[in-house]
Amino acid sequence: MNIRHVLNLTVQSMASDLHVKAGTKPTIRVDGKLFPLDEPEPSSQDIDAVVEQILTPKQRQHFEEMNEIDFAFSIPGLSRFRANFYRQRGTVAMALRQIPFGVPSLDELNLPTTLADLVLRPRGLILVTGTVGQGKSTTLASMIDHVNNHEARNIITVEDPVEFLHRDSVSMISQREVSLDTGSFHEGLKHILRQDPDIILIGEIRDMETMKVAIMAADTGHLVLSTLHTPDAAQTINRIISFFPLNEHEEVRFLLADNLTAVASLRLIPHKSGQGRVPATEILINTATVAEYIRDQGKTQMIFKAMQEGVTQYGMQTFDQALMRLYKEDKITYEQALKNCTNPAEFDLRARGIHSASDLTWESFEQQRKTG
Repeated sequence: MNIRHVLNLTVQSMASDLHVKAGTKPTIRVDGKLFPLDEPEPSSQDIDAVVEQILTPKQRQHFEEMNEIDFAFSIPGLSRFRANFYRQRGTVAMALRQIPFGVPSLDELNLPTTLADLVLRPRGLILVTGTVGQGKSTTLASMIDHVNNHEARNIITVEDPVEFLHRDSVSMISQREVSLDTGSFHEGLKHILRQDPDIILIGEIRDMETMKVAIMAADTGHLVLSTLHTPDAAQTINRIISFFPLNEHEEVRFLLADNLTAVASLRLIPHKSGQGRVPATEILINTATVAEYIRDQGKTQMIFKAMQEGVTQYGMQTFDQALMRLYKEDKITYEQALKNCTNPAEFDLRARGIHSASDLTWESFEQQRKTG
């Protein structure tokens, strides 16, 4: 199998991912859907040859010992790829994700302008969340690029692996890759405050130790960016607290209330034209009211209402409000909006202009939409 040829087809098809395994045609993912390429089914020997071509001797040794490996590589003139090689039924399989050489801007990604303002704040914790393949890494890279083009900051990232490559512009950026530049996320973060960072990017928060460092770094006056695999902003708060033992929950709630800046949750929705996808973005900003709800376990469920009401004054919005905006702008179909919203019955009534006179939670959203 000519892996360069298959990767070239992947890029030409504007696919996000390529899947390769023995006995199956190479398969690409375009706009969230899988399509087989019109290419021969590779044998296990073909795939073994690709392993020899792509992996370094050190990576091959790691793969032989662990049976899986995450890494990134570039093909000059084509693209950069994040790869995972693993074994299934005794043979090697591959999942490769295309990463553009250039970093798209927040405007190009159709993300809310609120994110551009948030990432220029001097301190705090900003989390980008969503399920797999919803654009979390791309959004983080775009936010870092926005800072890089507007303010002089010392930015240090710890990633596994390094995906988007940043070049110094107004800021100075150091990108550290787990296993190549540091042993683990925890090791990379252990001494990071001695490296004089203004902004710290953690590729993903996977455990209590990493979360603890992220909150501590925000508490000591740094801006920390990271991702979590949570479906929405409200569940993100509960997920953070669940990292810690029960006897520490109250302390963590107070630390989080003091240091969280915002949570941006992403869902990619198929465009109405059938070409590409657009992001529906839920945004939670830690206002004084939200901080109160975080501290008090009995009030945490009220965060959703705070987002609904904080559109005009704070730039917050729920998924349903984001989907309504995309639907009214004729970017997504009604069916896709209804499929992806949180409260389908309420969304349907709102889409038809029906709502209770006593329900004011969407009032600020409707006023903002009409004025701009």
